[in-house]
Amino acid sequence: MATTDRWQALDFGPPPSNGEEPESPVLVDYLAEGRVALITLNRPHADNAITTEMGARLTEVVETIAVRPAIRVVVLTGAGTKAFSVGSDLRQRKNMTKEDWLRQRQDFDRTLYTVRQLRKPVLAAVNGVAYGGGSELAQSTDFIIASENATFGQPEAMLGLAAGGGSPALLPRLLPPGKAMQMLMTGDPIDAQEAYRLGMVNELHPPGELMDAAKRIAEKIASNSPTAVQAVKRAVRLGEGQPIEQSIAIMMDSHWRSAVHPDRVEGIGAFNEGREPTFQDADF
Repeated sequence: MATTDRWQALDFGPPPSNGEEPESPVLVDYLAEGRVALITLNRPHADNAITTEMGARLTEVVETIAVRPAIRVVVLTGAGTKAFSVGSDLRQRKNMTKEDWLRQRQDFDRTLYTVRQLRKPVLAAVNGVAYGGGSELAQSTDFIIASENATFGQPEAMLGLAAGGGSPALLPRLLPPGKAMQMLMTGDPIDAQEAYRLGMVNELHPPGELMDAAKRIAEKIASNSPTAVQAVKRAVRLGEGQPIEQSIAIMMDSHWRSAVHPDRVEGIGAFNEGREPTFQDADF
């Protein structure tokens, strides 16, 4: 069989067949007195490749967070320093039947939809390689910060697939459309510096400082009114792509709901008294 350099641009290979699986493929920690949920994809031996079981667990975790008002912010990251996630576990997919594949695709669609629809703010802390479904998972959050060694790629076309986890819709909103199209068609990744320069990534940090930065941002958001933060997120998401007056109408609906909320009284009172505000958990 002829050798090839086709895969050399990618920073990963198939996960090992004999790697020891962790007790849980997704970990959850609660920070800032329970107001911040830190979700960690936990298969570092396989570059946090997503199996059917891992996707189901991630869906369960996010759905649980969604109904806990005390949790105000979510940080999503990957275990280890090499990878955020390289997407679907291709070793698990190798011997799937068409029905198995389609069933897993439905499960993964639910996972990504659950992340995108979460009312609470979600940020991705990308600590290394984010390819395929891993990159699409990061794109499904509200914003991305990354380590200086991060890379982002959509290699699906190289494997005979059209990307199906959201990137054809999401990536052109995060990058110049032509650059997004080039990534989707060639499969070539971009590094963290280019992703930052083009606006896909908000901040870059040394690998050892990434999580401290993510926690600092999350705690700042968690200290604000969760009702106001969720209202702003809703206004931005629902207003995307709409005519300007419709977007403003959506914004005003969110604004008026916050204007009559007790958090508005508390926030302005705290400002005038020079103290920290005590905001209620969101009630919608």
